[in-house]
Amino acid sequence: MNAPPKLCFLLISFWSFEFSRNSVQNLTRNRFNSWRLGNMKFSIFSTISFAALLFVALFAGSTLCNLFLHDAASRHKRDTTLVFPSHKAHRQFKSISSPLSLLSVKREVEEACIKDPPPSINVTEQQGIARFHRKPLEFEILRPTALARQFARRAGKFFQSRCEMKFFMTWISPARTFRRREFFALESLFKAHPHGCLMILSATMDSRHGGHILKPLHDRGFKVLAVTPDLPYLFENTAAITWFDEIKKGNKDPGEIPLAQNLSNLLRLAVLYKYGGVYMDTDFIILKKFSGLRNSIGAQSMDAETGSWTRLNNAVLVFDKNHPLLLNFMEEFSITFNGNKWGYNGPYLVSRVTQRVEKMPGYNFTVLPPMAFYPVAWNKIDGFFQRPQNPAMSRWISAKLHQLSGETYGVHLWNRMSRRLRIEEGSIIGRLISDHCIICEDIYSA
Repeated sequence: MNAPPKLCFLLISFWSFEFSRNSVQNLTRNRFNSWRLGNMKFSIFSTISFAALLFVALFAGSTLCNLFLHDAASRHKRDTTLVFPSHKAHRQFKSISSPLSLLSVKREVEEACIKDPPPSINVTEQQGIARFHRKPLEFEILRPTALARQFARRAGKFFQSRCEMKFFMTWISPARTFRRREFFALESLFKAHPHGCLMILSATMDSRHGGHILKPLHDRGFKVLAVTPDLPYLFENTAAITWFDEIKKGNKDPGEIPLAQNLSNLLRLAVLYKYGGVYMDTDFIILKKFSGLRNSIGAQSMDAETGSWTRLNNAVLVFDKNHPLLLNFMEEFSITFNGNKWGYNGPYLVSRVTQRVEKMPGYNFTVLPPMAFYPVAWNKIDGFFQRPQNPAMSRWISAKLHQLSGETYGVHLWNRMSRRLRIEEGSIIGRLISDHCIICEDIYSA
């Protein structure tokens, strides 16, 4: 015990003792006087007074002591702030040697903020290595499962059925976060392509809970399968397998951006290269058939003066099996991977690779204008969720819906910006979903 606590303890003890001794003497004297006077009421009053005064004395002493101790503790904390030495990070990553299968990853790490994070997160190599050791749970996605090993067989069997078109989605979050708004994307897909086949690459949706979510579509005869992907199988014979091995062995910094998110960027490329078809995000509402599209990627923005695209996006991709541009995308991912720059391995990757090869021979693809997939910018998406508040806004909504019906294959909802927005009745999104849904439940509560 230090000196200040000892001193407080002694002061309170002495004060309480002296106060009690004097009070007892007074009480005895009062009781003797009351006996002589025959008035016991005075004795009761004295007893109560004694108890109250004792409590006040103890409380005052305790308060003074606490103030004294708090001041001492503050001084002690200031004195010891710089005592502990910093630990230096190891120079090698921890090795993870098990095959890869996509497991549940809590998306809540990115759900705390609806604004895009900074485009770059500056960390040193040592900081990246230290982070790798501090966050082992994130690398649970690198552990194998029996379901992942069955992927090739299950995919082959699924695509044996007659498919109007092959569609793919990824879902890296818990199945419980696959809600009505995501389900509307599935409904719009089958409304436009009733004989299409949709494969959702997801370990969490490949479960009893996921089966329950998809049951309304199964019951109506639509072909949809949630399956745990076997990434080594999907990555084989591409540059993606090199990146995968380096990450698995701990020789490459996964970065600050959640690893599962970057895996999703790579997985969509690999599955299209393996099977061919259409990849789309789960926050995309299809408005009309994709059957007229082939080897296409959408521009997110264009230069108003030149008419040239300025940025592409990878939320929707339409490519044949073994297309060379997909192979180039995966090579770029493996060679230039940076897990600390937001979008670097996604939209920025497809933009910079396409810019390099679009005039080269041997590539056959089309860059579609923003109206095809991204008719509204991410920072203006809130207007699509709002009901008409005056005649002018009603006219704007009607004009916009007419425009979308002619030029647009679908609308990207920019979920990072819109997930907290309520779909208001009469809004553009509300009317689009109403016109392109199948089950059409709880549209305005999603």
